[in-house]
Amino acid sequence: QVQLVESGGGLVQAGGSLRLSCAASGTIFTINAMGWYRQAPGKQRELVATITSGGSTNYADFVASRFTISRDNAKNTVYLEMNSLKPDDTAVYYCYARLRVARYNPEYGYWGQGTQVTVSS
Repeated sequence: QVQLVESGGGLVQAGGSLRLSCAASGTIFTINAMGWYRQAPGKQRELVATITSGGSTNYADFVASRFTISRDNAKNTVYLEMNSLKPDDTAVYYCYARLRVARYNPEYGYWGQGTQVTVSS
């Protein structure tokens, strides 16, 4: 079984910062891409940022250099450093990992349970 466990969410004032972490555990052979998505009330889940095992990153336009995604491959952990937070960033943030549980198995995507980020004005 594979588990993704997020931490680091909370309540912050506009302009503040938060750092999210997500650790993958269980039977894992290799992790390809990891990333963060978010879902605000009444809206669809949307991409925030992704990072490959080689460190290539991709960000949503709304991030606008405010967020930084990174990962520690040795710890199977991905991070999201969020600065200059705005009330519009309020959402549940979900961790995602695309991984293989054994050498010859196909890759599947796994989701964490989500962590709430609330930005007050």
